[in-house]
Amino acid sequence: MNGAELLVSALENEGVKQIFGVPGEENLDVVEALRRSTIKLVVTRHEQAAAFIAATHGRLTGEAGVCLSTLGPGALNLTTGAAYAQLGAMPMVMITGQKGVLSRKQARFQVVDVVSTMTPLTKMAHQIVSPATIPSIVREAFRVAQQERPGPVHLELPEDIAAETAPAMSPVPLHPVALPVAPPAALDRAAELILKAERPLVMLGAAASRPRLAAALSDFVRRLQIPFFNTQMGKGAVTGGSGLYMGTAALSERDYVHQAIDRADLIVSIGHDTVEKPPFLMGPGGPKVLHVGYLPAAVEEVYFPHAELIGDVGPSLALLADRLDGKLPRAGALLPLREQILARIGDRAEESRYPLTPQRIVHDVRQVMPEDGIVCLDNGMYKIWFARNYRTRIANTLLLDNALATMGAGLPSAMMATMLYPTRRVLAVCGDGGFMMNAQELETAVRLGLNLVVLIVQDNAYGMIRWKQAADGFPDFGMTFGNPDFVAFAEAHGAGGSRVESADGLAPTLDAAFAGGGVHLVAVPVDYSENTRVLIDELQAYASKSGKQS
Repeated sequence: MNGAELLVSALENEGVKQIFGVPGEENLDVVEALRRSTIKLVVTRHEQAAAFIAATHGRLTGEAGVCLSTLGPGALNLTTGAAYAQLGAMPMVMITGQKGVLSRKQARFQVVDVVSTMTPLTKMAHQIVSPATIPSIVREAFRVAQQERPGPVHLELPEDIAAETAPAMSPVPLHPVALPVAPPAALDRAAELILKAERPLVMLGAAASRPRLAAALSDFVRRLQIPFFNTQMGKGAVTGGSGLYMGTAALSERDYVHQAIDRADLIVSIGHDTVEKPPFLMGPGGPKVLHVGYLPAAVEEVYFPHAELIGDVGPSLALLADRLDGKLPRAGALLPLREQILARIGDRAEESRYPLTPQRIVHDVRQVMPEDGIVCLDNGMYKIWFARNYRTRIANTLLLDNALATMGAGLPSAMMATMLYPTRRVLAVCGDGGFMMNAQELETAVRLGLNLVVLIVQDNAYGMIRWKQAADGFPDFGMTFGNPDFVAFAEAHGAGGSRVESADGLAPTLDAAFAGGGVHLVAVPVDYSENTRVLIDELQAYASKSGKQS
């Protein structure tokens, strides 16, 4: 074997089935080794999209996705995807090429110090300088990427090391790793806090959405019957039907769900990660906060818990529930607020206005998506509306990014979701701005024969920034753009295309797109005047009435 073949053998040992990316001449040996391996090379149209796809594999499975690029410009195109996975705690391994380390016949042509560039964006960045180190380095890369807190790892393989003959070596065998559970003393302290609470409330954060945690977390919520809310990235962490969901903290403060947050005297914060835009909990007279997580809390101005329960979250919550089961007569003290909160959030969801309101778009999407359907959001104004209004019934069926919050990830993440779950309906929801940042991957989706519907919410502007510009009192300037004919754009890529022409046209158009199979793009115009009416005027009026600061 040469170094490249040893690398691919080590990847097979890790269970890698697909690698996504754009190769270059510096990793042709790797490409040849992949050709003769069990691993499928999926060529994308941009390295950034390859990283988004690989990161989403990590998010949905807990196992690191893998992406590939050449040196220099190709490697630098992975950096946004690296940050996406780092802030979003998604396990991923990035493999990039490089000029030879023993000789450089092309001098410094295209040479950038990619390892130094990747170091602050990853959990580990490493240049391979000997084939003999490849098995252990690959094993370590996957271990680091997948252990809590998960994230991206970067490996650079220079072309001369890839071509060099490797010694006879076997991959490093995998071994099971069991995380420790919270100690009895910490469990006792946590139980005492909850027993004393008059108005407890559970908050589910980003780290509550780990794939292996859904069953244990759902069981904990149902056993204790404490109502819960979630952050944006904690949305969908538990299965639905408990009757305990109080809403999503899509805004940091002053939304209707904050009626419950403000009245709680204890918040059991499960999996909160301060990398995510927070709901405001802390402050004089505020509730006590119990942090439950794989890792100790990162103390920030907006988050400094009073007690912590650290360990493998699922088993630790089961032990905590054993101490509390049947002993919480005040568990549902805040539940009377639920009906009013959810009713206010769902207001005007069926309004027949054209262009469609964001509430109507969310409502109609919910109608056509089955319980196990997966909605993958890009980043834009509609993200707040989906976080706030879209109800999930099965864990991890609404994927959104509230950490890096980058545009351009919606289509690639949906492509990964449908590759993993080909029999389930998968919908990418993108603004026209975010979609055009990785629109070229429509060709990749068609080439792969995916069944995928892409909904483009069209306002011909960078809508969220335009809303903030208006809310801050600035003139409307610098936020608008033109768009292609999206139906013709889809058809030029071999996909189907439809345009919603009436208020009642969205749901049947989406249904027909799913029924037709393949890749289908649906464009729907949106009336974002609701942003001001609901998220500014209405909530300010509510805040004044309830005596809050606006």
